Amino acid sequence: VPVPGIDRGRRAVSSPPMLQTYDERNRDLKLWIDGRLVHRDEAGVSPFDSSVQNGDAVWEGLRLYDGRIFMLEAHLARLRRGARALRYEGVPTDAEIIDALRRTLAANGMRDGVHVRLTLSRGVKYTSGLDPRLNTRGCSLFILAEFKPPVYDRGGIRLVTAGVRRPSADVLDQTIHSCNQLTSILAKLQANAAGADDAMMLDTRGFLAETDATHLFLVEDGVVCTPRTVACPEGITRAVVLELCREHGIAGREEDITPARVWRAEEMFCTGTMGELVPVLEVDGRAVGGPEAGPVTRRLTELFRERTRTG
Repeated sequence: VPVPGIDRGRRAVSSPPMLQTYDERNRDLKLWIDGRLVHRDEAGVSPFDSSVQNGDAVWEGLRLYDGRIFMLEAHLARLRRGARALRYEGVPTDAEIIDALRRTLAANGMRDGVHVRLTLSRGVKYTSGLDPRLNTRGCSLFILAEFKPPVYDRGGIRLVTAGVRRPSADVLDQTIHSCNQLTSILAKLQANAAGADDAMMLDTRGFLAETDATHLFLVEDGVVCTPRTVACPEGITRAVVLELCREHGIAGREEDITPARVWRAEEMFCTGTMGELVPVLEVDGRAVGGPEAGPVTRRLTELFRERTRTG
């Protein structure tokens, strides 16, 4: 029986530090659960809800900067695209969602340094089962806002290549930002076992997709490259980075990227609402680029921070 922290060859493997830790300010959070605010210890979701029954839900990660939710319209548009693709009925309007967000943030006295997980499920079924026709009451809306700064070490992170692959659209369309995250969880388990921060995931063709939680970028000869959204979501932070490249004369492109290009890259970084921009310094025990964030990564990080202050 494998011993935790020891691989099959009996070599000690140090466990990576937890990326997310408990914040005492979140002890008495008020959550939005399908139309009402409840204390985190009293929150309840019906076992008949589609999110519980089948993982049938779409979600968005939002971040609050000085009283403003960054890129809220883009996040709500992506949420709505996913709900439309899954043929949800009774989807709340943007105005209704924004009102629920505003009330949740106000109830918790939140203005800055906050991450919000916004979840929309197909709703409650009248009996358990897979068939969407069992849903007749419309969607369920859940809002979890927490005091939570960006979770990654700004100095850089380490990745390990996952054995599990990101499926293509003919298996499970990753542009639907769904709560079905089992492939990511399996990849994260591999990263934990290897003592890495996260896992780098490939698609079924063998090209880079993303990590278990973020999008990936390489810098080659000064050009910023990121995988196409063949097997990864259409990231909001990813889109902002590509937009910043266009606005500031930084060459950028989306294309298929082989894993071998990681070792030739001058820089590598990952992006996401949970962690913003973070340099990747090591993959599979091998250094990538220099020992710290490179000049392009640093410039884009500063441009992104400025955008969060004004956008």
